[in-house]
Parts: sequence; C-alpha cells; structure tokens
Amino acid sequence: MNDKDKAAQLKAHKRLATGLFMLMLALYIVMVWLTKTRPAVWVGYVQAFSEAAMIGALADWFAVTALFHHPLGIPIPHTNLIEKGKKSIGNNLGTFVVSNFLTAGNIRPYIQKLSVSAYAAQWLEQPKNKGLLVTEITRMLADILHKVDDRSISAFIARKGSALLADVKLNVIVGNALHYFLDKGSHEEIVTLLARKIKAFISENEALVREKVQGESYFFIPKFVDNKLAEKITSGLAGYFEEIEQDPTHRIRAEISTQLYLFVEKLRTDPRWEEEFRRLSGSMLSSGKLEEYAAAAWQSLKSTLLHELASEGSALSSYFSKTLEELAGNLKADPVLQQKIDGWIRHTAYKYILRNATQVGALISNTVGNWQGAELSRKLELEVGKDLQFIRINGTIVGGLVGLLIYALTELIG
Repeated sequence: MNDKDKAAQLKAHKRLATGLFMLMLALYIVMVWLTKTRPAVWVGYVQAFSEAAMIGALADWFAVTALFHHPLGIPIPHTNLIEKGKKSIGNNLGTFVVSNFLTAGNIRPYIQKLSVSAYAAQWLEQPKNKGLLVTEITRMLADILHKVDDRSISAFIARKGSALLADVKLNVIVGNALHYFLDKGSHEEIVTLLARKIKAFISENEALVREKVQGESYFFIPKFVDNKLAEKITSGLAGYFEEIEQDPTHRIRAEISTQLYLFVEKLRTDPRWEEEFRRLSGSMLSSGKLEEYAAAAWQSLKSTLLHELASEGSALSSYFSKTLEELAGNLKADPVLQQKIDGWIRHTAYKYILRNATQVGALISNTVGNWQGAELSRKLELEVGKDLQFIRINGTIVGGLVGLLIYALTELIG
C-alpha cells in the first residue's frame, strides 16, 4: 500500500472518530433542551452518557494529536512528541531491533532453515533462468573489458613478463626441450635426412670429385686411373651415407646421439650458455619492445574475448552454459555438496549478522535521526495513525459508559 492510500485511510478514520464526537455533541444538546422542556428520568442518563463521551473523545483526541502535532497549532508543552524526540526514538528503535531481533537465539532458527543450494539448483534447471544468467555474466564481463585501462594492463603484463624472463633460465628450458626430443628419437629423422641429402649430393657431383682428384694427382698417373679413383671415392662415400640412412643402429648415429646429449648437458649447466641466452633475450626483448609486445598481446586477447562475449552461441557462452548446467546437476544430485554449500552459507550469514548487529542498530538510529522531524511524524502517522483513531472512538464510548455509570451510582446513592 502506498502513502496515498494510507493517507486516504487515515482521513476516513479521522472522520469517523470526529463524526462520533459530533454525534455525542448533538445528543448532549438535545438532552439539555429536553431537560428544560420535557423533563424525564431517562433524559438525565442519556445526557450524562453524551457529556462523558464528549470529554473522553476530546481527551483522547488531544493525546493522539499530541504525538504528531501541536493540538490546534498551539505549542503546548509535551506535545508534538515525535518531532521533538526523533533522536531518542531513533536510538531506542535501533537498540530495540538489535536487542530483540538480532540476537543469536532469535536468528539461529531462521539461519538453520536456509537451503540455498536446492533453490539454486531448481532455478538453474530452468532454461530461461540459465540463459538469463549467461547473458548477465557475458554482459558484465564485456562491460569490465570495455572499462579497463588498457595501458595499465599492458604495463602489468610487461612487468610480469620482464620479471619472469629475469627469473627463468632460458638455457635450461631450451636444453630440457632438446633433451625431450632426443629421448623421443626425433633427431633420428634429421640424421636420416642429412645422410640422404649428402648421398644425393655426392652422387650428383661425381664430376666435381673427379676434377678434385685430377687436380691433386701427379702428372705421371694416367687419367683413367684418376677417373677410376674418383668413381670409387664417389661410390664409397655415397654407399657409406646410404648405410647411415638405412641402418637405424649405425655407429655414426649412436655417436651423433652421444654428442648431442653431451651438448644438451653442457647447454643446461655451462654458465657461458646461460649468459649467452640472457644476453640474447635482453637484446630481443628490451623495455620498449617488451611493452610493445605486451600491448599487442593484450589488444589481441581483449578483441578475441569481446568478440566471443558478443557472439551468440560462441565457445565462451557455451562454456558458461555447460558449466552452469553441470553446477545445477551437481547441486541437485550431490547431498554432500548441498550440505557443504548450505553449511558455509549458514555459517557465514550467522557470523555476518551477529558481527554487524551493532552497525544495523546504528544505521536505524542514524536514518531516523537524520529524517526531518515533520517527515518522521508524517511517516509514523501514516503507519499507525489509522489505528490510533480507534483510541478516540473507544475513548468516546468508554467515556460515555463511565459517565453513565457514575451518574447511575450518584442517583442510586441520592
């Protein structure tokens, strides 16, 4: 019910109480006239009733009005009590709420009834609610990304990247990576490829070998001998590299693997290589370049995230939806999880309410104390004024009955 409706109800009850008073006034006037013109025994009784009823009505009207206003606008002492005592009212109301409502004994039964997990599971099971939550999550994340300071994020990434590079030993990382590939035998493919390429090169350049042999031969050795020797050298070398290519257990392969392992170990442990990699990373990632890379990386990530958040059915939205669906299923099917979540919520709510009970009292006290006096009176009168009008009505009736009783006793004694 809004304030307009409350004001209309208050006005109607005031009219009722005032109308009853006017009725008693009219009845009194009639009884006084009858006393002078047509005296009768019953007239005295009715006159006593109406007279006492008017007194009761006026007394209670004064009492009720004095709570919220000065009666008839006259600043009579101890009237307009609400406006004058708003500070003490606020303090007393805050203390009353804290002392009678926010106590451990009062809130514990309500806290123990909290069952948020079951309600959350039922709510999330509804496709409409799940879609609404996903939409709100994506909208909130997109809003955060739009409002974030890009330069601060880029500077943060650059600082963390610089600190990471300073702490990381690149020679160890590279060495471990090479050791991993060696253990997998990935280098064997390279050896095979090199052997094949060298064999092909030798076979395709036999004329070059012949030329070299003739150039180094003596003048008295026949040319056909040099040619035969060049042919043997070419075929021998080609055959040797073909053996390396075809035989996975060739001793050259084993020797190459051994030397590579030794190189990797030296790469990981030799301080000279550590310094070389540090100098290399420093030259490639200077302060300006690192900030430039960080800014580019952040812009790329931000653009991708915004695109994903703005697209219906995107991978990110599907992930949120699937996660919420799994959460709803777990909440519904796992009583242990329900107990854990509800227990944590109950414990947290219990502690939070008790810890902040004083602040609640202070909030009530300050809120009421900061209201304008007339505004506080108006609010309270709208809330309880309608019921207080029944005091006037009851005062009229009870006053009349008391007056009638006194008159009857007086007549009896007389």
